[in-house]
Amino acid sequence: MKNISVITFINILFGLVLSLLIVTLMLFISWDKEKQQKDESSRYKLISNLLLSTAQLNPRPEELKKFYKTFHLKPVEINANRMLILSKGNIMYEWKSIYGKMQIIGVGRSRYIYIERYGMRLMLKDTKSTRLRFNITMIIAILIGFLFLFLYIAIIRKLAPLKKLNEQISQFAKGDMNIKISYKSEDEIGQIAQSFSKAIYYIKTLLESKNLFMRNMMHELKTPITKGRIAIELIEDSSSKKTLIRAFERMNELINELAYIERLTTNKFKPNLKEININNIIEKSLNLLISNKNKVEIESTNETISTDPKLLSLALKNLIDNGIKYGNSQKVKIIANSKEIKVISEGKSLEHPLDYYIEPFTQEEKRHSGFGLGLYIVNNILQRLNYKLLYRYKDGKNIFEIKLN
Repeated sequence: MKNISVITFINILFGLVLSLLIVTLMLFISWDKEKQQKDESSRYKLISNLLLSTAQLNPRPEELKKFYKTFHLKPVEINANRMLILSKGNIMYEWKSIYGKMQIIGVGRSRYIYIERYGMRLMLKDTKSTRLRFNITMIIAILIGFLFLFLYIAIIRKLAPLKKLNEQISQFAKGDMNIKISYKSEDEIGQIAQSFSKAIYYIKTLLESKNLFMRNMMHELKTPITKGRIAIELIEDSSSKKTLIRAFERMNELINELAYIERLTTNKFKPNLKEININNIIEKSLNLLISNKNKVEIESTNETISTDPKLLSLALKNLIDNGIKYGNSQKVKIIANSKEIKVISEGKSLEHPLDYYIEPFTQEEKRHSGFGLGLYIVNNILQRLNYKLLYRYKDGKNIFEIKLN
């Protein structure tokens, strides 16, 4: 019951209640029919006993008329009609007493009382409605049904905006920042819609501010880096020159990484999937490295995978770069096939769980280089490609594994 929608739950609930009402109505009709038959039997016995016992007293016409009116009876005068009723009718009840004999004859929905006593024959039509109680029951049942239907429609219409709100939220989750949520009512659903509309506006404002800040910052950083790089070329070769070149290259690398972060964090970004050999991915990763490529040992199969070469190469490059920077031997081994890519380096184990390092600007203590964006970028890239990053420490080696399945 947890995972079904509200509308489905209401439909099931109303269906069960409706079924219960129908069963209850059928049981009531059956019980009422039995009770009515018993009441009819008792009434007809009373009428027959009164008619047979008073027949010998020769009641006056006024008394008979009053009797007929009291018990809703009407004499059948013509003998031909009596014969027709006796021949086609169905005997429902029959009593005999010391006073004579009485039969209750049914013709369709009509009931007739036929009395015989010492040659006297009398037939009376019962004018009392036998379906009055049934009709009242059906009217009440119809009224309850209409009320039930009205409540169902009212609840469904009241909850209908939830479906629209869910669709709008789904559009927002897919990256549509221009979605507009409008709901005029001031009930709880309207309040949720208004709150979510304010949240969308607030998030949109924050994203626009963040994007503007990132673009301005990268633009402002690129200019002094370019000027500094040109100025360095005028300096004679020395260890200081190499240090400055390395610093400017690292700053440029940071800007490129920030640009990738901006792209990856937008919902509209979609990977450009292609069929490519794993060895080509590794080669692209090594070309992105500033470090010495000779420090990387490769053990891979000649298999093809479907992926975004640029993104996967960048993720692999960051793992290799981390292994070289922070490993004891400053060497990295890559083991790759169509199911996984492992980056292995010697060194001490991570002090925190992997989740700690995939947050931006996170580093181990006492590290003097890097910006703490490597694993954050790796994790974001792998999420976009539907891959998974795993880590384990074994035999003095850090093993980062990209699951490609």
